[in-house]
Amino acid sequence: MAEIGRLLTAMITPFDEEGEVSYEQARRLAKGLVDSGSDGLVIGGTTGEAPSMSDEEKVRLFAEVKEEVGDTAAVIAGTTDNNTANSIGLSKQAEALGVDAILATVPAYNKPTQEGLYRHFVAIAEAVSLPCLLYNVPGRTSLNMTDATVVALSHVENIVGVKEASDDFDQISRIIRDTPDSFRVWSGNDNVTLYVMAAGGYGVVSVAGHLVATQIKGLIASIVAGDLVKAGSEHRRLLEMFKILFLVSNPAPVKYAVGNVGFRVGQPRLPLVAPDEHTVTQLNAVISRYKIDLKEP
Repeated sequence: MAEIGRLLTAMITPFDEEGEVSYEQARRLAKGLVDSGSDGLVIGGTTGEAPSMSDEEKVRLFAEVKEEVGDTAAVIAGTTDNNTANSIGLSKQAEALGVDAILATVPAYNKPTQEGLYRHFVAIAEAVSLPCLLYNVPGRTSLNMTDATVVALSHVENIVGVKEASDDFDQISRIIRDTPDSFRVWSGNDNVTLYVMAAGGYGVVSVAGHLVATQIKGLIASIVAGDLVKAGSEHRRLLEMFKILFLVSNPAPVKYAVGNVGFRVGQPRLPLVAPDEHTVTQLNAVISRYKIDLKEP
């Protein structure tokens, strides 16, 4: 399995003034994120506004980003939705492009049973040879994938880990306890990285990695080294940054912040909108207190 890394940044998708994907800016941003400390990039996830993108746009974005970063970082392609057959097709296309892994998200809206979830993910994993990262995010899908289902899926050869955004620490702890040692758990939320990793998790799929990746890597390094006093201090220092980026629906706040660094990432696509003036004031007040690791292009 290709090394995927502990700090994965869920990359925003840049749009131009006409609302089309700006592949040039995506390349520049991908390079900037890797240079500032991201081990890997999740492309076409929630933060990348995947529900507002066509499959054709996603496929080209996967290709452009992978070509730009090469072997300097893992590229994890968000290829799944609530249509199993379409998820398989898009996953196969991503594999042909040379991405390093796929992100397999719990389906939204149609609310399958746990058995349905199991069969959905097994079908996708068996269709490709790529490593697959499961993604449990009940706040977005209104469906929780239980620890029992994750444990069962962990025995599928190329299902190598899970991005857990349930914030159910008992469930997360059971997943870490009951899955094979090679199975990895990434926190799905920046603000609980300390807790998930202290329980034995591997890393984080981050939104704040757009802005403070070097500092998050320092937090992770302290946890791995067993220095929980230092890790706790860093967690508390970064907490306001982690929280402010979800003041309104992600990715509107982080897209605004990255634009302020100097990357032309545009506005979110409808139905998402840019932060209003009051929200911008609150974002600026918090973000201005931090050193930004992402460098202006």
